[in-house]
Amino acid sequence: MKAFLAILGRDIRLGLRAGGNIGTAIGFFLTVVVLLPIGIGPDQALLQRIAPGALWIALLLSILLSADRIYTADYEDGSLEVLATGSLPLEVVALAKSLAHWLIAGLPLAIIAPALGFLLNLDVALAPTLLLAMITGSLALSLLAAMGAAITVGLRKGGLLISLLILPLYIPLLIFGVSVTTGGAGGPDITWPSYLILLAIVLLALVVSPLASAAALRAHLR
Repeated sequence: MKAFLAILGRDIRLGLRAGGNIGTAIGFFLTVVVLLPIGIGPDQALLQRIAPGALWIALLLSILLSADRIYTADYEDGSLEVLATGSLPLEVVALAKSLAHWLIAGLPLAIIAPALGFLLNLDVALAPTLLLAMITGSLALSLLAAMGAAITVGLRKGGLLISLLILPLYIPLLIFGVSVTTGGAGGPDITWPSYLILLAIVLLALVVSPLASAAALRAHLR
């Protein structure tokens, strides 16, 4: 447990110090949220209708944009080989790095998204369910992004390949995440079934992503 927390803390400190993950993610998110109303025009009803979906799309693209940095630095300086030969299983290392990415890139965006939703005329009644759904779903977004980063580590233009590999896996998260958010004004009979499916996807990613990431990293390190 101490080794896991050490890797988690190390990645968080490095990520905050470098500013790459959080800076890229927040910058892209703000760009989408600010420019979308300008592109669509002054139709407030239309903006309110598309706000939840637009915020979810901005969130997943922002997380995906910063995914290639999860393993790149460790791969280039040889730290990844040291971690792979250490006492901690590589699956646990992959989980720690995924959680670190979520804590410095995914979670902050999920928290500020409802506050920035006013730029898209987001219905105030949807803000609590938007916050709940994004905090939950952003964890799966980071886990899947880390899996793509492990598969493409060491490859040129890895960021583009991550997008091609992971975007199809994001579709169920997008569907049920938006369903949870827009269902918040329609009553618990609409919201909670979608939220439980979203939570099931997160739990599945929590199991599958570290296993797949570790297998991909071992293949690259051979």
